[in-house]
Amino acid sequence: MAVIRDVVIDVLLGLAVLTVAAAALGVAVMPDACARLHYVTPAAIVAPVFVTLAIFVREGLDENTGATIVALFFMIVAAPFLSHATIRAMRVRDSGDWRQPRQDSQRTKAKEPR
Repeated sequence: MAVIRDVVIDVLLGLAVLTVAAAALGVAVMPDACARLHYVTPAAIVAPVFVTLAIFVREGLDENTGATIVALFFMIVAAPFLSHATIRAMRVRDSGDWRQPRQDSQRTKAKEPR
């Protein structure tokens, strides 16, 4: 039974490594920072899920697993906010303001009679 558990742990950790490697490749080949940010997400969320599952298989249900699950929860909750803040910072760096400029089509739609 220990051999099967070791194989499952190795497979989960291997999937985590492959996820991070694929994400790194995506980051390396994308042309700009906005496109690269999409490839960071699997490395930041999917790979830690695989590692957490591997810890759960190895340790069972104990305090180490509980702490790992709490850390994973905070990583998953924080990821969208960090991505949003990163995109906003890039927009501020590039254009000086994070808000999108108004489009003329929005102004004309408001003036059109119904």
